[in-house]
Amino acid sequence: MAKQNVSEQFVDILVRAGVKRLYGVVGDSLNPVVDAIRRNSAVEWVQVRHEETAAFAAGAEAQITGTLAACAGSCGPGNLHLINGLYDAHRSMAPVLALASHIPSSEIGLGYFQETHPELLFQECSHYNEMISNPQQMPRLLQTAIQHAIGRGGVSVVSMPGDIASQPAPEKSIEHALVTSRPSVKPGDAEIEKLCRMVDEAKRVTLFCGSGTAGAHAEVMEFAERVKAPVGHALRGKEWIQYDNPYDVGMSGLLGYGAAYEATNECDLLILLGTDFPYNAFLPTDVKIVQVDVRPEHLGRRSKLDLAVWGDVRETLRALTPRVKAKTDRKFLDRMLKKHADALEGVVKAYTRKVEKHVPIHPEYVASVLDELADDDAVFTVDTGMCNVWAARYLTPNGRRRVIGSFSHGSMANALPQAIGAQFTDRNRQVVSMSGDGGFTMLMGDFLTLVQYNLPVKVVLFNNSSLGMVELEMLVAGLPSFGTANKNPDFAAIARAAGAYGVRVEKPKQLEGALKDAFKHKGPALVDVVTDPNALSIPPKISADMVTGFALSASKIVLDGGVGRMLQMARSNLRNVPRP
Repeated sequence: MAKQNVSEQFVDILVRAGVKRLYGVVGDSLNPVVDAIRRNSAVEWVQVRHEETAAFAAGAEAQITGTLAACAGSCGPGNLHLINGLYDAHRSMAPVLALASHIPSSEIGLGYFQETHPELLFQECSHYNEMISNPQQMPRLLQTAIQHAIGRGGVSVVSMPGDIASQPAPEKSIEHALVTSRPSVKPGDAEIEKLCRMVDEAKRVTLFCGSGTAGAHAEVMEFAERVKAPVGHALRGKEWIQYDNPYDVGMSGLLGYGAAYEATNECDLLILLGTDFPYNAFLPTDVKIVQVDVRPEHLGRRSKLDLAVWGDVRETLRALTPRVKAKTDRKFLDRMLKKHADALEGVVKAYTRKVEKHVPIHPEYVASVLDELADDDAVFTVDTGMCNVWAARYLTPNGRRRVIGSFSHGSMANALPQAIGAQFTDRNRQVVSMSGDGGFTMLMGDFLTLVQYNLPVKVVLFNNSSLGMVELEMLVAGLPSFGTANKNPDFAAIARAAGAYGVRVEKPKQLEGALKDAFKHKGPALVDVVTDPNALSIPPKISADMVTGFALSASKIVLDGGVGRMLQMARSNLRNVPRP
């Protein structure tokens, strides 16, 4: 049996860790690893057109599967292109292993062609970032990197010079059992007892939920019922907590709607469950706050806490709920439910008034029809900007759908590459990229990746020929819009020229048929929808601080607009409020 080289050993360890594919662009220093992949049937090389796409795709795959995903870039400019997607994966707590191949080891530090220093470049967007400078470091260094990515939830970067990758792997190297999943974390009894006392003493309790409530829907609902608490959520908590929720009061933040802000500010006790909600201006300063999070470094960095609880949301609530006294007074909950329903009633007309005749098409209408037609287990990837607004307001979660975006990092151009990673996990699952024209054109070259691999991603392009969110920021700051207009081509024609299905929609009556036809198409498809750039309705009293940096507004709900099927749920919940 031929002796392994370092690259072959590297790839074998990734396979043992559950990696199914590496996304990247080939290059000289990376060639030994790519060749090892070519000869290993257990792992696939996914050739993308830009390394940023590789990192976004790996991050999305990790979020869909909950397991380690991987990407790679060649030396210098190649691996440097990974950085934006890695920042996004790291801030999304997606376990990703990035290989940054390096220049020849003998030339490091001498200003060689394409020289960079990956161990410095990726320091801020990784839990672990080290270079294999000697074959004897394998496999221990790679195993350590994998365990950092999985165990801490985020990115590990391994740099490796091309000449090291080609050298023989060390004799009798130590390979140990790999950690491939994370344990649950239960708080200590002392913290549970303190939290129990605080809940029992409070008359009005509100829950505010983030992505850390994934897998804890039943526990949150049981606790909310026991203490009669309204339940609000951040954007990343929407998919996990909004569905089948009779205590729902909407979302807080710039994109917020309903009564979430009132519920969090008018309670006696606010419990933050699995959220690192960054907009502290929306959080109260005069009520007691408890935060529950599996990442202790998140505790207390947004607001002053009266109790910090280190633990999983599910494990914490399983321990807490049986201990707290059941509350019978529903006055606060019912008042918040009514406020929520009233608030949604007040804005729903924004997307129902003559939308079938409005040209250019209301983007709210596009999102509403898309929500109705998409599969019950669809994966939506959402571009940063106005597509975030439409996803927050119109996509209806149900416990099976997924919504992925650059919700923490806030990068443009994330939706298409994230759709690539999501679709590779399951070619039979519907994946829809909600792309803005600005984000789509930034990494448009990777539409060709859909064609090359015949990935059946459906790109729904909200084409308003502008950078809409930036225009809003300028408007609120009292500035004329400048540098935000895009002169766009017929994107459907470009899709057809690339070998995909493409259709352009300019009138509302064409929309439903176009989406249905695209969804029926077996391969990649693009629906270029020309939307109204003036779709936002802005409240009359507004200041620059209301939008810039997603900061505080006087009303705490800055963007006015429709809310899709959420109104139906609010009305249904309101019917359950006891009448005197």
